Amino acid sequence: MLTAQDARTLALALPEATEEDHHGRPSFRVHGKIFATLWTAEVLNVMPGEERILGAVAEVPQWCSEVHWGGRLAAVSVHLALADRELVADLLAEAWTRRAPRRLVRAFPFVQDGDEGTA
Repeated sequence: MLTAQDARTLALALPEATEEDHHGRPSFRVHGKIFATLWTAEVLNVMPGEERILGAVAEVPQWCSEVHWGGRLAAVSVHLALADRELVADLLAEAWTRRAPRRLVRAFPFVQDGDEGTA
């Protein structure tokens, strides 16, 4: 079981992560790129790769669901009250890795999950 504050703490523990407003909701970013949003106090949307989104939904459909945006699979919606801390931390780390600059991902290999980040 997690709270919005737990999710915030996990997201902001990632290197150079910041919290910024996104249309009235907290968003978590690395170098200006969003990797997660607190949609409500109970729901965290995380943006790892499509394969990871589908995997999380298949693994724990009780607290993960797909988020489609602009006609594509964009995020996994995590219902925090039911969520497992370790899996949420892993989802956040993968989402961070996909949005962070490559040099930053290389500088923090403990976060890396097989993706090399953005240019």
